[in-house]
Amino acid sequence: MTDGERSSRGSSQHGYSVENGASDALVRLLGMCRDTLPEEYLGFQSGVSFTTSPGFADDVPLFPCPLKEQEATAAIRALEGMVASTIAQLRYGCDARDSQIRVDVTKAACSLMSSYMTTLDDLTKSDPEIRNRIPDTDLNGAQSILYRRLSANLYRTKDPASYYHIHGSLEATKTLQMLGLEPFRPDLQDYRECLRTIGTAVRQFTVRQLEEMNAKEDQAGVPALRHSEFLQTCHGKALDRMPAFTVHAKESATPAVPFLEAEHTAAAAAGSPPRQALTGIRVLELCRVVAGPTIGRSLAAHGASVLKVTSPHLPDVPFFQLDVNTGKHTTSLHLRDPQDRAVFEELLATTDVVIDGYRPGALEGLGYGPDSLVQLARRRGRGIVYVAEDCFGGSGLDESAGAEWASRRGWQQIADCVTGVAWEQGRFMRLDEPIVPPFPMSDYGTGALGCVAALTGLYRRATQGGSWVCRTSLCQYNLFVLSLGLYPGDVQDRLRRAHDRAFFDLRHDDSVDEVSQRALQSLKRVHARLFAPEMVQQAWSRGFGGRMTWPREALAVQGLRVGHARAARPNGFDEPSWENWEVEEEVVRQ
Repeated sequence: MTDGERSSRGSSQHGYSVENGASDALVRLLGMCRDTLPEEYLGFQSGVSFTTSPGFADDVPLFPCPLKEQEATAAIRALEGMVASTIAQLRYGCDARDSQIRVDVTKAACSLMSSYMTTLDDLTKSDPEIRNRIPDTDLNGAQSILYRRLSANLYRTKDPASYYHIHGSLEATKTLQMLGLEPFRPDLQDYRECLRTIGTAVRQFTVRQLEEMNAKEDQAGVPALRHSEFLQTCHGKALDRMPAFTVHAKESATPAVPFLEAEHTAAAAAGSPPRQALTGIRVLELCRVVAGPTIGRSLAAHGASVLKVTSPHLPDVPFFQLDVNTGKHTTSLHLRDPQDRAVFEELLATTDVVIDGYRPGALEGLGYGPDSLVQLARRRGRGIVYVAEDCFGGSGLDESAGAEWASRRGWQQIADCVTGVAWEQGRFMRLDEPIVPPFPMSDYGTGALGCVAALTGLYRRATQGGSWVCRTSLCQYNLFVLSLGLYPGDVQDRLRRAHDRAFFDLRHDDSVDEVSQRALQSLKRVHARLFAPEMVQQAWSRGFGGRMTWPREALAVQGLRVGHARAARPNGFDEPSWENWEVEEEVVRQ
């Protein structure tokens, strides 16, 4: 091995190793989820190793953040490799003794800022010109209009020691009007002036008042709690008793569904490499933004046919189409329209996995919740795997469990604020106030957990039969990260010295966009090699009509290919069909 590819037990001259931290995080994750995981997975643990990309030192965490996000995500990806290997053993007869599972902790870090490394013809997320290259799914101007965008932000309340994250979501009008503000202010174009205007309005209210207003208007929003405070809430106590993800049998009447031999699948007939864990598996993805679509993107990297279904009437964040649509087909169906429902139900009839990234209960309202899917499974005599990702977690628990916030609306920043992550970021920056961390790290980490849950549901269906309900959440991911503890004091000091002063000048009300852009600029200076050509894949996207780059896979599994068959495409690009899925050789060869 080269110096940049040391094994997970490599030593560090500074006393801390990201690789060793990832190995410890895997042990922690396996212990946390022991009752959820099949015993067969553990036979592959000895084959796991963590490595570092050439040119990077394993004793240097990359992000200006005190939390072990790199290690947590690398550990989850390692578990993903263990599950894929278990499926390969079942499907192809692979021997656990020969299996090698390698996770590159540097590339795992890249995956946590994937949207900031993805480009189209060298245009990045922050380039104004990119808007002209992507279908505009920001139907309500909640992203493109700065004033409305800052209705999703962290502000000080009437009590100067308390902070509250309001969240106008993808609409913004209700939250702004709730605060006594106009929904549109064309005269407000300056970032600081927008912050002052909205911040002044929020400071008129206490946390309790904001909570009551949000509940009345059915809006997202939470107080920024310290981690100890979150664990004292009923919801925090309920989540603290749960693993990072759950997999439960919903029915046991349907027989086992073996994985098909690769040579009999449509994907193999079309020329796709045969040795992928999920070749022939069909996935319907009903999600928006980041965490839910990341589950689908990850399953696609294991060979599943993932069809993302969005409605032309529902808003989404435009840029994420470039990021999380990799490997999928995408189609547009409005599930309140009878004709589109008929088409959707035809797709559903042969689907193996449904991913639900909407607020708990939303799909039930449309008639496609877990109970309805189980009825379908019984009618067709073949089980189904339902995978739900949400913000707060606790859905599916009985009332006595105390997960009182399970049905609340939420987003990445909401989870980061309520669980205590934002306060830890603020302390790291030597501030007595919370700061939302850079990049959608908890989004991507939750997506990785959802992938492991989905793989587990498919394995259970193949070996035991039945239909399986899999759940994870942003808050559960954050609790896993927080359970790993913070970086040692000397490591935090090194991060503070290395990164740009401008990053540490941020305050609580700086937006997640501003926080992420300053972190990005610092990373480009401190770790320029992160953005070198060898860290990304490149391919032509016929959907977007340009050349794309996106981060390379962090996970490698001996005997299996982990990688996509096609570049990203816009929402609604494909026909709603399981037939004629193309394989793009330029993508596969990488």
